[in-house]
Amino acid sequence: MNCRHCDSLLERVFLDLGFAPPSNAFLTDVELKKTESYYPLKLFVCDQCWLVQTEDFVQADGLFLPDYAYFSSVSQIWLDHAARYAEQMRARFSLDEKSHVIEVASNDGYLLKNFVTAGIPCLGIEPTTSTAKAAEALGIPVLKEFFSGELGARLVKENKQADLILGNNVYAHVPDINDFTLGLKKVLKTNGVITLEFPHLLCLIKENQFDTVYHEHFSYLSLYTVSRIFEGAGLRVWDVERLPTHGGSLRVYGCHDDDRRITTSNVQDILLEEKQFGLQQPVAYQKFQERANRIKNDLLSFLIEQKRAGKIVAGYGAAAKGNTLLNYAGIKNDLVSYVCDAAPSKQGKFLPGSHIPILSPAVIRERKPDIVLILPWNIADEVISQNSFIREWGGEFVTAIPEIRVVN
Repeated sequence: MNCRHCDSLLERVFLDLGFAPPSNAFLTDVELKKTESYYPLKLFVCDQCWLVQTEDFVQADGLFLPDYAYFSSVSQIWLDHAARYAEQMRARFSLDEKSHVIEVASNDGYLLKNFVTAGIPCLGIEPTTSTAKAAEALGIPVLKEFFSGELGARLVKENKQADLILGNNVYAHVPDINDFTLGLKKVLKTNGVITLEFPHLLCLIKENQFDTVYHEHFSYLSLYTVSRIFEGAGLRVWDVERLPTHGGSLRVYGCHDDDRRITTSNVQDILLEEKQFGLQQPVAYQKFQERANRIKNDLLSFLIEQKRAGKIVAGYGAAAKGNTLLNYAGIKNDLVSYVCDAAPSKQGKFLPGSHIPILSPAVIRERKPDIVLILPWNIADEVISQNSFIREWGGEFVTAIPEIRVVN
């Protein structure tokens, strides 16, 4: 396999999680009786451009299906984040009714609805029918297809270039990251701005976030590598912000490479931090497998201990990261009885691989589990706030990343 960005031969394995089903391929009762597809889940790091990337085995159209079950609006934290973003961009770039905003991977309209309310013309691009329909119901025009260089060129011909192009947590999901970035270049107006948010590779390594590795994430990104990819497409990263989302993310601001905007000191600060940590040296990647194995083994030991003590463990959040963790550890419903999730699209189904049933959060109050294992640890505060009543019967919350912790 060659690097998806610079085409160098990939030889350095960063992480090997064995075989796993796609993390959002939730199963119905009928599908439980059928053969389940598993794919290798292995990461390589390129010794030339330092792009961390999954091994080629499954294509995006096999992951982002018409009945895709992830709806961004389920999380209030994410809705609040989107509302703040929209207000900040309106103010910073003077967006009004004459502007045009495009969101790539617009999901259920969780973000663009803020621009619609403000009277700013916008367009969502979203390949999954289930979420696109939800966005359209909010009055958001949506193109139901994958974004690409070809689509970017077509939008230009249709006079739909953008003053602001945004992509929250989509850049890592792109199999052909060069073509995708060229598409952004094409559809961006002369003085337009691109913002992309993605989990920061530096945080992934520092905080042992191996569960954020799954097939839908084709890339794991540093500012250094993103800057190189932008430069290859005739773009420039001129500003960057740190975000707390997803355990530590970056929001990069891009423009055409000949734009007059001055590159801020934020860019150099984070590039220097990455270099000092060693992200452009092999040593930074060498011990990560051992740390992932330790977390897996500690979680298994903890759950077996609870089982022997006669305690009931429930999971919370049928998140992709949780499925990576459960499947790598080989955990089934003998150790985690069920998982609760607020998304109606997931309730009544089963987690891929582990086949643990997904139930409504109301079940927690009814069944009174002793332990609630929060799988999407990045929203642990929200989960604890919504389910604090488990303390009435002595229940406890637990997270497994970056290590086993009882959080109350």
